Amino acid sequence: MIRTLLWLLAGAVLGGIIHILVILTLPALAKETVWTRIEALGATNRMLVLPKVEPGQPNPLGLDPDLAYAVCQVDLSQGPAYMSGMMPDAFWSVAIFNQAGIVTYSTTNRDGIGQTLELGIFNAAQTRLLAQQQLDIAEGLLVVESTSDKLFVLVRLAPQHQAMRARFEQALADVQCGTRGTPATPSTEPTITP
Repeated sequence: MIRTLLWLLAGAVLGGIIHILVILTLPALAKETVWTRIEALGATNRMLVLPKVEPGQPNPLGLDPDLAYAVCQVDLSQGPAYMSGMMPDAFWSVAIFNQAGIVTYSTTNRDGIGQTLELGIFNAAQTRLLAQQQLDIAEGLLVVESTSDKLFVLVRLAPQHQAMRARFEQALADVQCGTRGTPATPSTEPTITP
């Protein structure tokens, strides 16, 4: 009787371990991830306004239809990344994601930033140069250190009314984003494939 219970317990523990391992490894085996979808947009070193999600249409990035979005992909191995722009007087947020789709930093205008978005993203080596004052940065720049070199930055705006959406999307398109020395070209014509 005790031997049977021990075998059942050992089987349940082993089954649980196998179940957890399968769940943890499945995302790594996926061929299509958030990173590959963002990469397909061609938002490298530029702000790209994403089209509004329409009801009944594919929504591969899982976007909220009430918000306006823009994305910028950067590679810190090419140099520090900078974002600069003026946001409308409404709620907005910015989030930095690594290749795994994990948020490494986020903030909102409610953190006392106001309407000005001035953000510098640095890897560990660039942060050391910054601390040694070997990199020049603008005063008031929000400095973020990243453990990953390949990142994408997502900016969200919440228009109070849909009539304001076009103006908000233009404000997103006007945001400059890219690594130092890379021209940031705004665009509003992405192609999203489901």
